[in-house]
Amino acid sequence: MPLRRAVGLLAGVPTGLVGLGWTCVAWAVGAGRARRVTAALVELERTRLAAWYDHHPGRGRGGHAYLLLRGLLGVLGGYLAVTGLFVAALFLYGGAGQLVSGDTDLIPLEFPGVRLTGSSWAYGIVLGLAALALSVLWSAALIGMERRLADRFVGPDRNEAMERRIAELTASRTGIVRAVDDERRRIERDLHDGVQQRGVALAMLLGRVRHTADPALIDEAYAESRLLLEELRSVAWQVYPTALDTLGLQTALTEVAERSAVPVTVRHALPGRPAPEIETAVYFVAREAITNANKHAGARTITVDLRAGEGEVIVTISDDGRGGASPGGGGLSGLSRRVRALDGTFDVDSPPGGPTKVTARLPCA
Repeated sequence: MPLRRAVGLLAGVPTGLVGLGWTCVAWAVGAGRARRVTAALVELERTRLAAWYDHHPGRGRGGHAYLLLRGLLGVLGGYLAVTGLFVAALFLYGGAGQLVSGDTDLIPLEFPGVRLTGSSWAYGIVLGLAALALSVLWSAALIGMERRLADRFVGPDRNEAMERRIAELTASRTGIVRAVDDERRRIERDLHDGVQQRGVALAMLLGRVRHTADPALIDEAYAESRLLLEELRSVAWQVYPTALDTLGLQTALTEVAERSAVPVTVRHALPGRPAPEIETAVYFVAREAITNANKHAGARTITVDLRAGEGEVIVTISDDGRGGASPGGGGLSGLSRRVRALDGTFDVDSPPGGPTKVTARLPCA
């Protein structure tokens, strides 16, 4: 991630320079005639922010004022960052060279009330590390300023943002209704195909026992009753696991891992328990992804990674299977609706040949 952002920062220097140049040309020829090129340059900056900073300011405004400020920030800020790295490299190279060559010349440094004496190579390394630290801190601040500038000038205006939010809420409400209907159908199917059939078989065995009193039939009826109880427990567990309420998310997912035919590793790094609705959504996302990997992926290992982000809970389920999972498939699309109903994001990365990575991000508040 730091390397990606550093590349994005360096890429912003030439794009900022182009933006500055075009702003001068646009003011000379008129804003109306320059509109298409301006929009293309703003789109280029939006693409750079998304590709290297993983920042998506949206598709709304943006014009000459943004290109001007962005160009000044990119050119001057990028120049300072690169200069700082260059100075750090010079100091570190010089200090390391003196250390390797055995140069132990002592150089005094005097400050008001303080006099220091040290080797020249030590000063070089210390100054190089200081320049490197300042350059890294400045680069991080520069990236933050670029993000805020894009949100201010490129993001959607208030009316567009409100319309987008209304559309998202409408879609999520429809998704909730569909998810509930799908869950009801699944429960009915499990009851009909599993529990009901077991109950019918048990009733038939008990009827035969009444007429024959055969001990073998009694044993068979007893065994069938045990299977029926297991089916009922399985259906109840699929509807909602009691361990999730009583023992928490890690224990519930550990139970899912134990039931999996493919080895599952659960990595839990959450500082505390999230809200119940978030915890439930994370559980079902992980469980469904594990189930899909067992049925369709041909995987040898599955990993569930739970961690906290900036104001969000992130769950990632990855496997080393054959890949090719479709985000629009029945199971994954249902999970997507469940996550988006909570204002979260749901992504599936599953190229042919694998591996597959399913990621859900859910807000903590």
